[in-house]
Amino acid sequence: MKKILVINGPNLNLLSNRASNHYSNFSYKELEDFIKKKAADFGIEANCKQSNNEGEIIDWIQSYNDFDAIIINPGGYTHSSVAIHDALEICTKPKIEVHLSNILNREEFRTTSITSKACNGSILGLGILGYELALQAAINLIN
Repeated sequence: MKKILVINGPNLNLLSNRASNHYSNFSYKELEDFIKKKAADFGIEANCKQSNNEGEIIDWIQSYNDFDAIIINPGGYTHSSVAIHDALEICTKPKIEVHLSNILNREEFRTTSITSKACNGSILGLGILGYELALQAAINLIN
């Protein structure tokens, strides 16, 4: 069975406390349950992780040999982490960046993604559906 690592960055653990106009009204647990169900529907396994710590996210990316692809929502690190970019760049597996909100329609400082430049593609602004599409894209890239 194909395995996909799904990494969610800072503050996604508090998803239900964030601005619903950007992030919807679901909790992180509901997001994780949705991802795992959709993965199972596609016949793959999703291993979901969330951290507020940059180093931990990098360690997970560096474990890429344990997975067939990575889906990442780097959260605020999207705009600032050269280290996460570099870890993604080293990873030889398919990588999809996903954001619940459309970062291009947000504050100016959010419109630049350092991390997306090291990914095969990005999905922005489609809410929870973005994760389902990222799973489909990852499967296509694996095959």
